[in-house]
Amino acid sequence: MPQPKMTQDELLDAVKAHALRNYNKDGWDFLIECHDDAEVREAIGSASTLRGAIAKVRDKFALGLHDEMRQSARSEAF
Repeated sequence: MPQPKMTQDELLDAVKAHALRNYNKDGWDFLIECHDDAEVREAIGSASTLRGAIAKVRDKFALGLHDEMRQSARSEAF
């Protein structure tokens, strides 16, 4: 089933809500803690669905990579 198209403001709010729901997973805390609305809006770019916006933001800010680096640093520290 296709996702409904959303406005840029709706996408921004939905991506931020996704990040908060997933704060402790896959680096989404980096989005909340390190990037402002203008940066997130720019990363969303021309996406028109939530799935597309989440993918663009995740990739633009390399959230998974940040999370992997953090996990690696934690495992080496102990």
